[in-house]
Amino acid sequence: MPIASPAQFAQMLDAAQGADYAYPAINVTSIITLNAAMKGFADTKSDGIIQFSTGAGQFASGLNHKNAAYGCIILAEAAHRLAEQYDVLIALNTDHCQPDKAAGFLKPLIAATTARRARGESNLFQNHMLDASVLPIAENMAISREYLTLCAENEIILEVEAGVVGGEEDGSAGSHDTPEDKLYTTPEDMVTVYEALHDLGRFTFAATFGNVHGHYKPGAVKLRPEILKDGQAAVTAKHGAAAAMDLVFHGGSGSLLEEIRETLAYGVIKMNVDTDAQYAFTRPIVDHMMVNYESVLRVDGEIGDKKLYDPRSYLKAAEKSMAERVAVACGDLLSEGKTLFRQV
Repeated sequence: MPIASPAQFAQMLDAAQGADYAYPAINVTSIITLNAAMKGFADTKSDGIIQFSTGAGQFASGLNHKNAAYGCIILAEAAHRLAEQYDVLIALNTDHCQPDKAAGFLKPLIAATTARRARGESNLFQNHMLDASVLPIAENMAISREYLTLCAENEIILEVEAGVVGGEEDGSAGSHDTPEDKLYTTPEDMVTVYEALHDLGRFTFAATFGNVHGHYKPGAVKLRPEILKDGQAAVTAKHGAAAAMDLVFHGGSGSLLEEIRETLAYGVIKMNVDTDAQYAFTRPIVDHMMVNYESVLRVDGEIGDKKLYDPRSYLKAAEKSMAERVAVACGDLLSEGKTLFRQV
């Protein structure tokens, strides 16, 4: 099965919204992490989203180039081929892209989809994110309208954000000293976003409700899921029940499971998972190196053990561990067992 078509991705979002579950959106940087994410989805019979940041694109394009758009195209093309092996639906997204990077990152990626469509092929990406939350909301919505128009012409959904997710994740907006009042999207902001974008095409909205990028101990992140409930109520009170928005949860590490589950009832249909997946990937590599220290190094003139310093020996363990963490995310978000494969 190839990557989900635009119509299938829209149906994925509709299904999640209608049944109060969400899709893990797993950040990946390589073929290995692509395989890990897909295995996690397949093992739990969950559809899912794989996404690439600008940093991932730079990493994938190689040390001599660091071309974020080109690297993401490479990863996305690989994902299309790898997805053919699985019996779940997978959509591709790009993560945070700030306004000053959009012309050199999003536009080439949208153009790549345009070229594929002209050849009668499916979209390279089903979703892109423009994170203009660093701008005043009027400017944010102006540039969001520009990119939503470009996306809609290609049946791509645009993810936007208003407010600030605290912490830092691969260059995204926010910092550990972000003022507390900036961590919460207001009902007025939610209405503004809906009114600015709803007439152009389908979009998702990363509202902020105390979420913070990075990793924290349980209870350290002070979420206020009712922010989402109140914002949706303001939108639907003014524009009707059909105006309820598809919401995205950023910065979920350290959140309590009950708080994560509560957001699903308020319209969250996608939750980004990056930090926890990174740790799950790295931990087995650390174990391997520490346990096999004298075998992975040529200590004191010895020759080591090729089987143990062969990167496959530890990267496969890393892939397996990350896949298991992806499976946990599917269970947390209640998408487990709900694949639409062969149904849409």
